[in-house]
This record gives sequence, structure tokens and C-alpha cells, in this order.
Amino acid sequence: MADGRDGLIWRKSAACASQACIEVARGESAFLVRDSTDAEGPLLKFDVAAWASFVAVIQTDGGLAEG
Repeated sequence: MADGRDGLIWRKSAACASQACIEVARGESAFLVRDSTDAEGPLLKFDVAAWASFVAVIQTDGGLAEG
């Protein structure tokens, strides 16, 4: 597939109790996110810097601020 998803290892949270979760894969220069119920559907693509910022925020106490 031309969108870069061939040969990737897709991961999802161990806390995912159903098949309806998001999955993340590391590509050559970006992280890709997809809906586990639609493996051939649209992808969200984040460059490495954006992904690192996202992970840093969710790892802090409280995660994202409400409001």
C-alpha cells in the first residue's frame, strides 16, 4: 500500500478489552494511528516531534487539562 502501512507492527493498549481500539505503528519517519475495526481505513500520521509531545503530555499527572 502506498500510504506506508505495509510491514508495520501495529500495537494497542493491553487495557483494550474489545476489538474497538486505536492501534499505533512506528513508520520510518512518523507514527501512524488507525482504528482497529477498520485496518484499511484512514490513518492519522504524526511526525516524531509531534508524537513525542503527545506522549509527554499524557504521561504527566492529570494528562490533558479539561476545558
